[in-house]
Amino acid sequence: MKALLPYILIVIVLLAGGGLYLQLTRPNQELLNVSVSNSEQNQTEQDQKSTEPKFSNKGPAPEFVGVSKWLNSDALKITDLKGKVVLVDFWTYSCINCIRTLPYVTDWYEKYKNNGLVVVGVHTPEFAFEKVTSNVQAAIERYKISYPVAQDNNYKTWQAYDNRFWPAHYLIDKDGNIMYTHFGEGQYEQTEKAIRTLLGLEGDFVAPLMPEANQAQTPEIYLGTARLGKSYGGVETPSQEEQIYTLPPKLSSNKFALEGKWQFSPEAITHTNGYAKLKLNFNAANAFMVAESPNPVAIKVWIDGVQTKGLVINKSDLYTLFESSEGGAHTLEIEVPEGGLQIFTFTFG
Repeated sequence: MKALLPYILIVIVLLAGGGLYLQLTRPNQELLNVSVSNSEQNQTEQDQKSTEPKFSNKGPAPEFVGVSKWLNSDALKITDLKGKVVLVDFWTYSCINCIRTLPYVTDWYEKYKNNGLVVVGVHTPEFAFEKVTSNVQAAIERYKISYPVAQDNNYKTWQAYDNRFWPAHYLIDKDGNIMYTHFGEGQYEQTEKAIRTLLGLEGDFVAPLMPEANQAQTPEIYLGTARLGKSYGGVETPSQEEQIYTLPPKLSSNKFALEGKWQFSPEAITHTNGYAKLKLNFNAANAFMVAESPNPVAIKVWIDGVQTKGLVINKSDLYTLFESSEGGAHTLEIEVPEGGLQIFTFTFG
């Protein structure tokens, strides 16, 4: 097993670079078994080389089960949708990879809904605040989603599909069978061709514009103790009790450290009182933060010693910290003037 560990880590890094979240924990923090078979790897390589979709009948699509609430629609059943082509999109609103796919998904719905395409967004939360219906509704309005969205707060539909990724697309034919899947960002032309083929549409179409390549060398960093891993580079041992932290004299790549009073929890870190600071070394063109605060907190963002912006953190959301046309190694510093800020993850692009 030890001999295989480096290869497993390489696969996980490649998946992250391909623009997807790999779900490693359920809400109760039990670890999922994660494996990528040789056939899956070979299929991914073939798909990347061709713009033609690869169809494979994976059998009848599971039903939507355990849905907490339906938004934009009454409750739907797969069996009632036979005769339609159905695209099931697993997403969550604080996932940057999901957000980057939404313009393509919403465009496909508008282009092909009159030809028989049904899109169902299955919103499966990564964090507790993503279970709140008003938060999901706000995201639906922000990203102009008009197709049905199912709140899968208890992971029942996620488990029924044996899904492991955000975002994940399952394309179902008119007989109710899963015929095409894609996990993560990209392959938009292949997916649209697959939709058109199952709808029986012929002829050329305008291929979607390809997004800029993900330039991140730093993987997603979780700040909660449940998935902290080796990303913490501070002096003190992380504690779920309030503690004063100090920045180390030197911080390694892809690590973060804290200054001031902070408190760790399984999902996040919380600045509890007074002035505080967070320092992070990363390598990417873009940096984002998933955070919230019960009361608005105005933070200052520094990149490589230069203040670049100020942000007010209040609602639970994804916040942009840094944007550039080229990737590179950078030092991010966040100054926090008062308590309340809660940070869940840093993601990069």
